[in-house]
Amino acid sequence: MNGSALAGYRSKANYYMWIGIFFALIGGIILMLYLATRQIDYVWRWYSMPRYFAHEAEIEIPAQVLGTVESITPEGKGAVIRVAEEDTDNVESYSVPDRKEIRVDDGDFVYPGDVLAIYRKWRPGLLAQGMWITLKVSLYAIVFGIAIGLLGGIARISSNPAAKWASITYVELIRGSPLLVQIFIWYFVLATLINQLLLKWGIPEISALWYGVASLAFFAGAYVTEIVRAGIQSIHRGQIEASRSLGMNAAQCMWYVILPQALRRILPPLAGQFITLIKDSSLLGIIAIRELTKATREGITTSLQPYEFWFTCAILYLILTFTLSMFVQWLERRTATP
Repeated sequence: MNGSALAGYRSKANYYMWIGIFFALIGGIILMLYLATRQIDYVWRWYSMPRYFAHEAEIEIPAQVLGTVESITPEGKGAVIRVAEEDTDNVESYSVPDRKEIRVDDGDFVYPGDVLAIYRKWRPGLLAQGMWITLKVSLYAIVFGIAIGLLGGIARISSNPAAKWASITYVELIRGSPLLVQIFIWYFVLATLINQLLLKWGIPEISALWYGVASLAFFAGAYVTEIVRAGIQSIHRGQIEASRSLGMNAAQCMWYVILPQALRRILPPLAGQFITLIKDSSLLGIIAIRELTKATREGITTSLQPYEFWFTCAILYLILTFTLSMFVQWLERRTATP
């Protein structure tokens, strides 16, 4: 075996050795966690967790009036129950998906609230609902945060003093105060003022979810502003001069030349910022938005299963952040200069 082949063999053996060490460490951590769980006085009930993702709910169809069941007419697998209201000519109709679950007969006298029939329907569980709200809030906040950060980053390097100073003031105010305080201001101050004005004008109130999105978007936008500014300033000034010499105006130069190149450089820090944003969305539970963390706390309160719920919550957040990280890496490969 010559020297280069021997060196290659040793390098390959060394590589696989370190892979083995890595998996040994992971296995050791899992083993230690397992042994630790065996030492505590706790009954694990993982079997009950699936119903918090999806469950078959039993839904009742109650009577709305005081009266008599006039008829039960089959309709496919279901039926239509007609109830004649007492002392009136009004007849209420109720559609039942499954006639096997009807709880009344012809001629029965029913009171408002009496169950006429039931049916079963699959519904998302508490954790599935919380994960969906977290995903929705995070996506909205990411989109608006990018828009705010893009405008703020361009304004940050603008020669217009009003735009530049406004951007600097926005960034320093947002980055200089905790997100929790900003959520409180958005919900208890701005939301109260805005909703009162909307009600005065006869416009429906804006829900707490959108104020939560706004607080996250403006918070992320301040950091995106600085990321965009740094990305733009990292492009050599000769690119701008070459674009202007080709007859492009400032806006065309920024859109077609500078931003596409800056985007490739700012993707990694943007990914880190948006991963942080997904985790920061857990603070929205304080304004009654049932995101994943709040749903987890509610599940613990009703089931008294803290370990199962918190482990599951951590895994779900990991799935969301890991998926975003992989998506950004795919974007990096797609936008990489060949």
